[in-house]
Amino acid sequence: MSTGRTDNDSWDITTSVGSTALFVAASRALEARKPEPLAVDRYAETFCRMAGDQWVDAIDGTDPEHPLRTEFGRHFVNFQAARTKYFDEYFHRAAAAGVRQVVVLAAGLDSRAYRLPWPDGTVVYELDQPKVLEFKRDAMKRLGETPAAERREVAIDLREDWPQALRAKGFDPSEPSAWIAEGLLIYLPAPAQDRLFAGIDGLAAPGSFVAVEEASPMPHDAFEAKRAEAAASPEENEFFTLVYNEQHAPAEQWFSARGWVAATTPLHEYLGQVGRPVPGPDTEAGLMTGTISLVSATKR
Repeated sequence: MSTGRTDNDSWDITTSVGSTALFVAASRALEARKPEPLAVDRYAETFCRMAGDQWVDAIDGTDPEHPLRTEFGRHFVNFQAARTKYFDEYFHRAAAAGVRQVVVLAAGLDSRAYRLPWPDGTVVYELDQPKVLEFKRDAMKRLGETPAAERREVAIDLREDWPQALRAKGFDPSEPSAWIAEGLLIYLPAPAQDRLFAGIDGLAAPGSFVAVEEASPMPHDAFEAKRAEAAASPEENEFFTLVYNEQHAPAEQWFSARGWVAATTPLHEYLGQVGRPVPGPDTEAGLMTGTISLVSATKR
């Protein structure tokens, strides 16, 4: 039985929260195989093959029961594709505005330091658990890949003093920066979400950018029922034992109150904009995607 989360838990790429990065990578790999993909992450399939087992089955289709091969999984792949496109375009805007410091919070298997066309002088800071960063570093070394920007790892748990660790790696709070919190907030309790936003605001100079994926909480009873099911059968769906059904404040509201100009795009709306089907509100996929919004903001 899954033990769920604890205050000082840690993980590598195949366990606990780390394994969710592989689920996302498998989704991006499947998207890249489509005739007209919304986004192409050419490294996602490599990450899955290095992890092996179920992640190879997911992308090769050798396990028809894998969650990504179900109706829910097909919608999840669309969701990840749309989310990737949204944040890729966000970074293009930040770079065009002259931002040369990029901070990827809970970087997981994010490969943007390698696959986006960064302007000269860009530094990408990737923050995550040490073993997660090690897995990606080893994968890229095996491929012989070098990043398109200067990439600096900040091996730290985001529940610790990550702002100090970031500054120690050379981050300059006096210069504009671009931040991303993608697939992160649901793994933090509400007080930690508040501290994360405060850390970003405290380090972001005027002219900085921030982009956030957020989800409104489920009804408490429904969430607890899902958590109980997942705890009883973690091999089926560990997800609900890993997340917190909490939200400190909507990102647009929080950042707008502190001098940022923010805009929120509900995921369902964005799926329609990019030509992908919107799952019905009563389906498993619809119940998930209907709670999610994509937020971007700039600091005056």
